[in-house]
Parts: sequence; C-alpha cells; structure tokens
Amino acid sequence: MKKLLIIAILLVGVTQMYAQQTTFILMRHAEKVADGTKDPGLTEEGTARSMRLKEMLSEQPVAAIFSTPYQRTKLTVTPLAEAKGVSLQVYQPFQEGFLEQLMAAYPGQTVVVSGHSNTIPMLVNKLIGEEKYEQLDESDYNDLYIVTVDQLGEGTDVHINY
Repeated sequence: MKKLLIIAILLVGVTQMYAQQTTFILMRHAEKVADGTKDPGLTEEGTARSMRLKEMLSEQPVAAIFSTPYQRTKLTVTPLAEAKGVSLQVYQPFQEGFLEQLMAAYPGQTVVVSGHSNTIPMLVNKLIGEEKYEQLDESDYNDLYIVTVDQLGEGTDVHINY
C-alpha cells in the first residue's frame, strides 16, 4: 500500500519539476465511535487507519496539515502531524476561500486535509474543476485523494483506497 501511494504521488507530482504545483492529500476521517455524540473519537480500526496514514506518508514532505474542529478528523491526522513535527491547523468545513488560501500559502508544497464524507469530495471537485466525486457513503473511510494543482480548478487527481 505504501508503494502504491508513493507511485501515485510521483505520478501526479512529476510536473512539479516544471511548475510550482501544490499537492493536496485529502481524506475523510477514519472510523468513528458510534457513541451518539456529535463529536465522537475513533474506533480501534480508525486509530489503526490513522497510523497507516502516518506510515504511508512517512517519506513524503508535508508542509501543513489541516483538520476540521472535530475529534474524529483531528485524531485521523494527529499521528502524521506528530511524526512530521507539523502543527495541526483547524479549518471550518465550508470555509469560503479555504483552498485559495492554501494555494497562496503553500505553493509547490504538500498539504494534508482531513474532513468529512460531504466535504472532502467537494474540495477535490473544486481543485480539479469538475463534479467527478459524489458524497461518500457513511460506511466509506478508506478513500484518499491526491490532487496536484498549480491553478485552482485545473488539478490532476488520483483516488486510492488505504
């Protein structure tokens, strides 16, 4: 799985040699506890998935990591943030101008974004400039999107399961 991710990042990032492209790695939060609260943590499987994400990206330089303010999204990327020595930054799920701000702040770098079943496909679609991805099913936790873009709406994407 780690080799597949590295190949995917290389494929979408090969043109970084010729342009100042930013790579976005986006995923829905890992499996959440069904505890009836609005802000659940992760299940054991979800915690294992967050560790898998950390391992998959261990050799990928990461400039910034963003999460919505919920435990499940933060916990999904916390092991990665700690391993990279990068502060976890919080964003609001429907924050206007979020992607534009990231592109301006991190040109030519890699940014990781943890979100939700309805927000991650929306962000990917905005990056690539087409309505390619629909809201994820409530049972889907293993989708990872890698998008390389030098201009918003003209990105190249790879979708893998992790």
